[in-house]
Amino acid sequence: MKLRLPLLAILIAAAAATPFAAPAADLSRAVVLIAKRDLQDRLYGATIVVARPVGNRHVGLIINKPTQMTLGNLFPNHPPSRKVTQPVFLGGPVGPEVIFALVQRRESPGGRSLQIAPDLFLAVDSKIVDAIIESEPDRARFFAGMVLWMPGELAQEVKRGLWFVNDANAELVLRRKTDGLWEELVGRSERRANTI
Repeated sequence: MKLRLPLLAILIAAAAATPFAAPAADLSRAVVLIAKRDLQDRLYGATIVVARPVGNRHVGLIINKPTQMTLGNLFPNHPPSRKVTQPVFLGGPVGPEVIFALVQRRESPGGRSLQIAPDLFLAVDSKIVDAIIESEPDRARFFAGMVLWMPGELAQEVKRGLWFVNDANAELVLRRKTDGLWEELVGRSERRANTI
């Protein structure tokens, strides 16, 4: 399972120490993006994305697009992968051959993992992802690929009104059942926007 994404590795190495602390609408920290109803993009329409700044870009994972594949389907010769019954999620179009893990824990799982929320980390190193699969798969969700924005691109998308921006939290990001989650969150965000 030694899958690599060199560009992402360089970006993460450069920004691994970036702190996360700011208001929810501030894109200098990890956020949850909820696609607005008028975002009619084939890939991003009706999606929820957790995103975090890395250097002058943002990286993210679509959290509500489970696939029909499991880790066991993808890695049939890896016994721990065969034990994970949850589907692999489509994290995004960049590096779909690479498996990433979001894991709920208080401390970093190691390597160049990025802190998304106080109790949520994104593991990007293949050895760390393997260790999560082997030791704590019940506290994680696995993704094929990710979203990678060019510098300033996400800020422009938010300015154009394509996304609702909310706090990132492990309970929401790792919710087991994602059916209806977008509808729930976009409805809640619209009601909040109408009261402001």
